[in-house]
Amino acid sequence: MISAKPLALALTVLACLLGGCRGSSGPLAGRSPSTESTSSPSEPSADPRPVVLFVGTSLTAGYGVDPDEAFPALVQEKIDAAGLRYRVVNAGVSGETSAGALRRIDWLLRQEVAVFVLETGANDGLRGQDPETTRANVQAILDEVHRRQPSAKLVLVAMEALPNYGEEYRRRFRAVYPGLARKNAATLVPFLLAGVAGDRRLNQADGIHPNPAGHQRVAETVWKALLPLLY
Repeated sequence: MISAKPLALALTVLACLLGGCRGSSGPLAGRSPSTESTSSPSEPSADPRPVVLFVGTSLTAGYGVDPDEAFPALVQEKIDAAGLRYRVVNAGVSGETSAGALRRIDWLLRQEVAVFVLETGANDGLRGQDPETTRANVQAILDEVHRRQPSAKLVLVAMEALPNYGEEYRRRFRAVYPGLARKNAATLVPFLLAGVAGDRRLNQADGIHPNPAGHQRVAETVWKALLPLLY
């Protein structure tokens, strides 16, 4: 279990680092590395393996670590080690909100997707956005996946809201994810940073973005949810 104090501190730092810091030297100025480039998803890939598409924030993009150290790349390693024929595409973008993810979902779904993994909403919570707006945006994303890629399996990754918005807000925000997972028959990852948030050994100096060891832990969390969907 993560104690409340370190987790609250980590989430408070997250408000700055993921929710709107600016400046050429700030964290959001960093690149959004990807396991495989998503610059031209409409172009057919030479790799025929079915795609596992990760859509998310800087946590998915792998801010501050090498591309091959980010958790989607580590999931690719686990897929390969298991002898499964899938390729991971990392479409994480630093600072993105659920509205931003919705705006680019049409472009991302121009490629065939076998498994769609969605990590979004953290930046919504950091800005105090009404959880019902986040719910509507995420539902619209999942609706578009259902429409464009009806055979794609869904994984929904949950995040937590800031403590300073009050317990009622946190409760409403937390309820968004399991409710949407049930409604859309999606596999739920209850908290992406379980076992990582608040642990200095597993985070970069900013206190929130996982370091390589933290990404290893995140990859294990995601892999547990993802593996049954790959058979």
